[in-house]
Amino acid sequence: MADEPINITTDILIAIRQDISSFRQSVEQRLDRLEEVSRKQRRDAAGMLVMMRATAGDFDERVTEVEERVAALEAREH
Repeated sequence: MADEPINITTDILIAIRQDISSFRQSVEQRLDRLEEVSRKQRRDAAGMLVMMRATAGDFDERVTEVEERVAALEAREH
């Protein structure tokens, strides 16, 4: 055995620092991916809302047209 004590504190601290750095990079990558997915979902949701509003507007126009025709037919009968 060596006559002098071995100080491994510095080596341990360097290893801990590397582990923390690696963990931080992993977390940042995952957060970046989540932000990207979130942006895509918001865009998709906005597109769906636009399509739903257009569809509802078109449906409302058609129903209004049918109501007007029915009202005209009912008015003729009286």
